[in-house]
Amino acid sequence: MNFDLKNVPDRKKKPRDEGLTMVIDKGSSIQQCKDLIESSSKYFDVIKFGWTTSNFINNLKKKIKLFKDADIDVYFGGTLFEAFAVRDQFEDYISILKEYDLSLAEVSDGSISIPHKKKCEYIEKLSNHVTVFSEVGSKDEKKIIPPYKWIKQMKAELNAGSTKVIGEARESGSVGLFRSSGEVRQGLVEEILTEIPTEKIIWEAPLKAQQVWFVKLLGPNVNLGNISGNEVISLETIRVGLRGDTFNEFL
Repeated sequence: MNFDLKNVPDRKKKPRDEGLTMVIDKGSSIQQCKDLIESSSKYFDVIKFGWTTSNFINNLKKKIKLFKDADIDVYFGGTLFEAFAVRDQFEDYISILKEYDLSLAEVSDGSISIPHKKKCEYIEKLSNHVTVFSEVGSKDEKKIIPPYKWIKQMKAELNAGSTKVIGEARESGSVGLFRSSGEVRQGLVEEILTEIPTEKIIWEAPLKAQQVWFVKLLGPNVNLGNISGNEVISLETIRVGLRGDTFNEFL
């Protein structure tokens, strides 16, 4: 920070295991990536090339290298994993991770139905090659998963080899953890936290009100995902109480 202010909460330093900010990239240009790195690389840890956009990006290897050179981890969205898995091309997916020298991958089942035992087998196999994040929750707003099932699945996926579990919200912030209005399913989140350590969860929270809610509940070092690149610094101000929404949280 440029100014010395008292009573500003400590943020974990990079590289960090808590307080992660995961940015979602929806197909930005090389120049946009350079601009994001120049303006905000100190404040985010991971970038996800959303859903299957990595299949259509020009200069994919160059983009990956830009972020890796800036000490930012890169991974492909979970929907790409699902696209390979549903076509019985799991080994091809592993080959692609190796080809692009990625050390992080996401396993999800938000768009297809995978028996949970099979999903955990995918996690276990992938974890022999890369660090695995696994996503829990459905992209179908009509599919409401009860809290006990979220907890059961999160526990099983962590045991299978996931380093973090991701709470589904999509880039819209209107499914999974949230109602269609974007309102947090508070009872669900609080029940999950009775069984799953907060440092093991990345909460997808693309909307400002959702980010504020999680920072107020869990503090400045909550793991948050699906953050737009142009909102990274804005989120950092929320995290440390230097935006009106959280201004009085840490004084």
